[in-house]
Amino acid sequence: MKNQNLNKKVILAFSGGLDTSFCVPYLIDKGFKVITVTVDSGGFTDFEKEEIEKKSKQLGSSKHYFIDAKQYFYESIIQWIIKTNGLYEGSYPNCVSSQRYHLVEKIIEVTKKENTNYIAHGNTGMGSDQVRFNLTAKLLEPNIKIIEPIKETGGNRVEEINYLKLKSFSYLGKHKKYSINKSLMGITYSGSEIDENEEPPENIFEWVTGINSNKKKYFTLEFKKGLPVKLNNKKISGSELFTILNPEIGSYGFGKGYYTGDVIIGIKGHIVFEAPAILFLIKAHLSLEQYVFTKQQLDFSNYLSHQMTEHIYNGKFFDPSVYQFKIAINSLQKLVNGTVIMKMEHGIPQPISVKTNNSLIDKKVGLYSQSKTWSKEDADGFIKLFGLQSYIASKKQKRGKLYE
Repeated sequence: MKNQNLNKKVILAFSGGLDTSFCVPYLIDKGFKVITVTVDSGGFTDFEKEEIEKKSKQLGSSKHYFIDAKQYFYESIIQWIIKTNGLYEGSYPNCVSSQRYHLVEKIIEVTKKENTNYIAHGNTGMGSDQVRFNLTAKLLEPNIKIIEPIKETGGNRVEEINYLKLKSFSYLGKHKKYSINKSLMGITYSGSEIDENEEPPENIFEWVTGINSNKKKYFTLEFKKGLPVKLNNKKISGSELFTILNPEIGSYGFGKGYYTGDVIIGIKGHIVFEAPAILFLIKAHLSLEQYVFTKQQLDFSNYLSHQMTEHIYNGKFFDPSVYQFKIAINSLQKLVNGTVIMKMEHGIPQPISVKTNNSLIDKKVGLYSQSKTWSKEDADGFIKLFGLQSYIASKKQKRGKLYE
């Protein structure tokens, strides 16, 4: 029987690891012409790029694309995490989840160049990335057809290695103790003792070394409309800023996290991560917001942060509602202009000085604990009216013994 897929092109998201290496000959056996795509989000060395392309060709792909998407990653996703101080469940800066959207976008761009609507990836079916990848692809291109070789075959890694051997390919990758994902946003680690909720050895960390933890250093960040545009008075792009700050801030011992939380597929997940740059920038950005936002604006900003963070984590960044969130976020961020001086000391970043023309601190009106423009009678009247409903409720509800 003739293979129905013969000579059909499929665009494979290719990292060069065991799973995606298995996918190449597997898809070829299914009759597809395989084109691999590697998208750089800030996680590859030049040597790794060369090795990945070499491996793709050895496995039988007809073409390999390498796409540098570091700045696009910043512009399309990271900027929204900075603007919203976005930490999933208050702890996790969406290191991995944020990375999937532009990956799918770039792969779909390649499908248009290659005139095909088939894409493939190496997700196992056991985690959340399958949701992010597949949902994003369908939202961007409803007619896309997704092939998932690892999910189809069960994800047995011994069987994958044996399959490659049968095809005369020796899997050249080393057995890794940890599953590691790296990008501009951070590095995540899972596997081995981490999966048992035990502390990994210090030598696994690449950025958060603490070699300068006994030193002090000042960093000057200038923000415009909620985004950092200068570091130490020099203009800098977003991707360059992260490339500099991740190892620099990590050298002072800041940016490491141990996170346990709720994943999309309904279980709890535990990972260790290092994300010095984004955590540092969020702290600086929030300190500026506290100067320029009213209490109600801060509350609204927190609501938008929760919504955007949930959408990014849960694979719904291209949900139509995100368009409205972006409008509201940008409206608020028009106020977030100024300079923040951050001090690294004892491994902790602190915003020691904030300068902004939009500050709501007005010395002519009042300075906390120092001066005021209102009278004793004004203060007493405010306290009386501010607590009036609580006073009435307290009398009536206690009388009725509602709390007993």
